[in-house]
Amino acid sequence: MNNRRLKLGLPKGSLQESTLRLFRKAGYHISISSRSYYPVFDDAEIESMLIRAQETARYVEDGHLDCGLTGRDWILEQNADVIEVAELIYGKGGFSPVRWVIAVPADSKIKSVKDLAGRRIATELVGFTKRYLKSKGVKAEVDFSWGATEVKPPYLADAIVELTETGTSLRANNLRVIDTIIESTTRFIANKKAWQDKWKRQKMENIAMLLKGALAAEEKVGLKMNVPEKSFKKVLSLLSAMHSPTISPLTDKGWYAIEVIIDEKMVRDIIPKLKGIGASGIVEYPLNKVIP
Repeated sequence: MNNRRLKLGLPKGSLQESTLRLFRKAGYHISISSRSYYPVFDDAEIESMLIRAQETARYVEDGHLDCGLTGRDWILEQNADVIEVAELIYGKGGFSPVRWVIAVPADSKIKSVKDLAGRRIATELVGFTKRYLKSKGVKAEVDFSWGATEVKPPYLADAIVELTETGTSLRANNLRVIDTIIESTTRFIANKKAWQDKWKRQKMENIAMLLKGALAAEEKVGLKMNVPEKSFKKVLSLLSAMHSPTISPLTDKGWYAIEVIIDEKMVRDIIPKLKGIGASGIVEYPLNKVIP
């Protein structure tokens, strides 16, 4: 009996639900009670806990966790010495990187980073912000913000460094962006000693492969259809411009089954075209994982 365990840190907070959903799509059944910090996987070799993404890199570096998911921003904030196993581009609101930006009141005279000299800046990303300003030759006071950072200018701070996906919250608080200091994506990271363990490394590589496969399938669907020989070349030319389809002859002479994976956003435009040039029995189906 294998009693080995992989200690995995999952992000508590804004990324929690999207991360758990991603793991489920990757094939892991996870149960968690409303007050528990210890999700239970149907894989007995995984021992997991929920922890704030801001802290994950430190605990992975120290070996309290073998691996975990956190943002590149928090890895850099803590200068954590960890292995980046995989980049996973997802967030609470979509499938694109998030940005840490410097924002000031819309009517502020501050126009550039240089104008922040001698000013007060509020942020949760203190260490990285200080290093960024130093690289620009700017001396400013950088204070840790315990939350509600957007409301602090102009009375409690001259500017803020805040995380944004769409910029909606910044605009709602009458703030404008003067610079982006870092773009960040979620990373699957590993402790260096754990990475040297053959069993743990294989386990982590398998998890990363399945997570990447689940992400690759997020915005894609499968299409399959029946195509008569007279329409075959037209359908193939339309589909092959995007991907290489799978083709199989049907038992009905002169007919083919064609199957292809495409971007979901293209489906509404391509299905009428396929129907118009002779395809029939068109079926669209969702995908769980796409493994290259």
